[in-house]
Amino acid sequence: MMVWCFWSTVALIAYTYVGFPLLVLLRALLFPRPCRGALIEPSVTLIVVAHNEAATIEAKLKNILALEYPRHLLQIIVASDGSSDATNKLVDSYAPRGVELLALPRRGKIAALNDAVLEANGEVLVFSDANSMYHPNAIRELVWCLADPQVGGVAGDQQYLRGASTADVGERSYWSFDRLMKRAQSRAGSATSATGAIYAVRRSLVHETPDGVTDDFYVSTGVIAQGYRLVFAPRAIAYEPAASRGAIEFGRKVRVATRGFRAVAVRRRLLNPFRHGFYSVQLASHKVLRRLMFGPLALLFVSSALVWRLGSLYQAAFAAQVLLYGCALLGGIFAGKRWANVRLLSLPFYFALVNVACAAAAWNVARGHRIDRWDPQRDVPMPLAVAPAAAGGKGS
Repeated sequence: MMVWCFWSTVALIAYTYVGFPLLVLLRALLFPRPCRGALIEPSVTLIVVAHNEAATIEAKLKNILALEYPRHLLQIIVASDGSSDATNKLVDSYAPRGVELLALPRRGKIAALNDAVLEANGEVLVFSDANSMYHPNAIRELVWCLADPQVGGVAGDQQYLRGASTADVGERSYWSFDRLMKRAQSRAGSATSATGAIYAVRRSLVHETPDGVTDDFYVSTGVIAQGYRLVFAPRAIAYEPAASRGAIEFGRKVRVATRGFRAVAVRRRLLNPFRHGFYSVQLASHKVLRRLMFGPLALLFVSSALVWRLGSLYQAAFAAQVLLYGCALLGGIFAGKRWANVRLLSLPFYFALVNVACAAAAWNVARGHRIDRWDPQRDVPMPLAVAPAAAGGKGS
């Protein structure tokens, strides 16, 4: 029985972390479906939901106003969700430059987002976080893909600025891999979802978002639910600081995964492969299996310990896991120190942090605990400007 448990968990883990990515890359190679983009200038509404973002909101507004997009075609809305600091005052000071403030009572991000969407008059809605700084060409790169009538939404590229913590190193490594997957998924069909830092959706495809879900996932997958493609634009870049402490990153991961589980449940029809084809495989593998890997990983550890006596293969498997989690523990101990950038420690630490966070999120879901409101934790100062990425052509 334990031998069966060992090999079945090995197969499931191998598929999730190796087999599925290889399947995505192979599909992109064999069945390319590039989007037919073009230089277009639709009217755009850029929406930022903020709660107590006084430390970063002015830098964000300056960044938006410096974007290389016709100003008369760009509506800027900041929906302040019950901010009690200087956020409203700072945003209101930019009213002469066309920035619109929605000063709302504290009801949570989703309610503020829905109110902002109702006020939007652009043909395209661009969603952004308060601490995400856009490359000057970001909006042009997003709307370029929307020239293709089959494309309903565009996911931008979130890039983390270099930091010093163990969590930061792991986070940047993960997003480098995620970027590769989004490219491949988009090349042959649709990206699984967009990140809240930077994405665009046709206004006609955005409907009310229910509470308790990850808004970026729900809004971006709504594009696919309505029969359109969600593509990835690698040159539509948003720069964002990674968490400077593992505790901050852990809390964010628990919140995102808790809301993410519910979002997938709400969008469960997308898991039907007879209707949505390979995208259903993507969604199940990336947003369900990967977030539930804490179970198979725990079972693998236990089963490999129990079959230790059956041979060197099982002994090596158990020893490898002890080494992996030992490095993760050391990564936590040395977090924020000069050893933080050592990948031998940072990657196992981040791997363990993500899976423990997913376990905590699953427990939240099981006991009916929802996370509808939270306070931003911005202990990494955000620069007023970021260096432009290397110049390149349009498209994804």
